[in-house]
Amino acid sequence: MRRKIGIILICMLMLIQLLSGKYVAWAEPVSEEEQNTQEEGTQPGSEAVAVDAPSVILMESSTGQVLYEKNADEQRSPASITKIMTLLLIFDELEKGTIKLTDEAVTSAHAKSMGGSQVFLEEGEKQTVETLIKCIVIASGNDASVVMAEHIAGSEEEFVKRMNQKAEELGLKDTHFEDCCGLTDSAGHYTTAHDVAVMSKELITNHPEILTYSSIWMENITHVTRQGSKEFGLTNTNKLIRGYDGCVGLKTGSTSVAKYCVSAVASRNDITLISVVMGAPDVKARFRDAATMLNYGFGICSLYVDDNQDKLPKVPVAFSIEKEGACAYEEEFRYLDTEGVNTENIEKETQFKTDAEAPVQKGDVAGRAVYYLDGKEIGSVNLVFTEDIEKATYPDYLYQAWMRFLNGGKT
Repeated sequence: MRRKIGIILICMLMLIQLLSGKYVAWAEPVSEEEQNTQEEGTQPGSEAVAVDAPSVILMESSTGQVLYEKNADEQRSPASITKIMTLLLIFDELEKGTIKLTDEAVTSAHAKSMGGSQVFLEEGEKQTVETLIKCIVIASGNDASVVMAEHIAGSEEEFVKRMNQKAEELGLKDTHFEDCCGLTDSAGHYTTAHDVAVMSKELITNHPEILTYSSIWMENITHVTRQGSKEFGLTNTNKLIRGYDGCVGLKTGSTSVAKYCVSAVASRNDITLISVVMGAPDVKARFRDAATMLNYGFGICSLYVDDNQDKLPKVPVAFSIEKEGACAYEEEFRYLDTEGVNTENIEKETQFKTDAEAPVQKGDVAGRAVYYLDGKEIGSVNLVFTEDIEKATYPDYLYQAWMRFLNGGKT
C-alpha cells in the first residue's frame, strides 16, 4: 500500500513540474512536436537561439538580411556543402546554353575512383546531365560531381579554378576550393557559414529550379553498363525535407574534419530562409540547430513587398527629339521586418531626374522610388528608362521648325 502511495506522489510531483515548466521532454530533432515547442517558446532577440554547432548563420534569401549568426566568418572545412558551388556552376552553364539537361556525360576512371558518398558510376557509363544533378543534390554523389566537372570544364582541376573564380565574383573572401565535391580534408579547402549562405542565396535566387531537385525525397536512377542494366535508389541526405514543414533544400555534408554541416532552405508565407550549420557534433545536432534557427526566423519575420506595377509619368529629356522618355521600376521592393512594426505605414515617394540629357540608353537611371516607414527611409528602387532616346541633330531641329511653321506655330 505504501509503495502505491509513493508511486502516486511521484507521478503527482512530475505533473506539477511539467505544468510549471520545470520539466522538459525532448522530442526527436526535427519532429513536428519539437517544431511546435520551439516555435511557441521563441521570442524576438538572439538570446532565443541556442545551437550546439560552433559556426552558424540564418539569412533571409530575397533581401540577404542576416537574422542570426555565430562565428559566421570562421573558416572551416565544408565537406559536401562544397557541392552548392558545383551546382551553381552547372546551372549557370545550363542557363548559358552550353549544356542541356538531356546531354549525356561519360564517367571517367578518375570520377569512378571517388570514395565517400557516391552513386557507384562505372567507368564509361553515360548518364544525362539531369540525372547527374539528382545524384549530386539528392544523394551527394562525389563521383557524379566529378563527372559533371569534367563534362563542363574538361577536368576537375579546371572546374575548380572556375569555382574559385565564381567565389571571387561573389565577394567570398574566406572561401577557397581544392575539389568539386568536398571529399578532401586539405587545410586549403575552406569556406565560412556566411559564404555558404551567400552561394546558397545565389543558387536558389538565380536558379530556383534547383529546389525542384533538392526537395525530392527518393528516386531511382538506372545504371546501364557492360554488365547490364540495374536500378539504383537515391535517398535525400537532408532529413529536414521530410521532418521540417516548408523545407525544400538544399545540401548536407560531413567528414571527420568538417563534422556535420547543412545549408537548409525553407519557405513559409512567401518568406524563404537559409539556415547554415557548420561543424555540428553529430547528425541530430546538425538538423536540430538548422530547425532551431528556422523556427526563430519564421517567428520574427514579416515581409513587405511592393511589386511596383503602377504606371509612371514620362521624364523630360533635354536635347532629344521626343523631349521626354518613358520609365519603369527596375525591380520590386522588399522590406523584411523583424521588429513587429506595422508595415501598412510604409510610404513611397517617386523622385525623377531633372537634368536628363540625350542620348539616353535603355536601362539608364531616370530617378528612384524611396520608401519611408514612420518618416525614416528604409530603402529605394531605381527608376530606369525603358527605351533608347537619341540626341537631336541639326536636321532634326530644322524639321521641327518646318513642322511648326506648317501647323501655324503649333508643335
